[in-house]
Amino acid sequence: MAATLDSVHVYPVKSLDGIERDRTTVRESGGLAFDREYTVRDADGDYVNGKRERRVHRLASEFDPDSGRWTVGPRDGERETFRLPDERGAASEFLTDVLGYEVRIDRDATGGFPDDGRASGPTVVSRATLDAVAGWYDEIDATELRRRLRPNLVVGGVEPFWEDRLYADRESVVRFTVGGTRFEGRNPCKRCVVPTRDPDTGAETPGFRERFVSRRETTLPEWAGEDWYDHYFRLMVNTRVPPETVGARVAVGDEIEIGETVDVGE
Repeated sequence: MAATLDSVHVYPVKSLDGIERDRTTVRESGGLAFDREYTVRDADGDYVNGKRERRVHRLASEFDPDSGRWTVGPRDGERETFRLPDERGAASEFLTDVLGYEVRIDRDATGGFPDDGRASGPTVVSRATLDAVAGWYDEIDATELRRRLRPNLVVGGVEPFWEDRLYADRESVVRFTVGGTRFEGRNPCKRCVVPTRDPDTGAETPGFRERFVSRRETTLPEWAGEDWYDHYFRLMVNTRVPPETVGARVAVGDEIEIGETVDVGE
């Protein structure tokens, strides 16, 4: 069975709930359309994200790309709907009241607010990897694991940890195409505290990181570029987007082909 794009996920407001898309476009800075286009910042300009603010997990977020309607609020409380980008001010005031300190909603329509500025393209993982890693835990299924990891592109028709073929050593990138659209795999994604928590409550899953590190080390496939593994709390692949890919589209069902490994600067 050929590797194909199984699903596409974007996260319109950084750190909040994602939405699934049948197809999407690559934007100027490498991000996918609507992915992390908005972010919440505090009065100092720092991100209000799951790494720094556990209560972010307890915010429900629904975004309609066609209308710009954003419904947000506590998962167990009252929510309000705003039209973005025009009502960012009102949305900021609402979240200020919910969180109890001043925040603002910022926007970058050219490519959003990626976590890795040097590899700001879409993140990639396989469906089989989500199934395999979820199996390391008694009470986490593949859907919940995906919500914890927050990938953009999920690949079907391949074996677990297939995506570890999409990077090499620290001096190289691996070229690959999705429906003919070219990307460059750069590195395995270094995970933060967010995957260790319940995506709805923010509650810590006891022993999550320790079990993950142990199992990841013992199951790391022979094709993985071990040059990156100063530690084993890494999963998914960060990518770069060459200039010719900007404006291109990818869609569910696209075939994925792995190409050559080249120097980072090529």
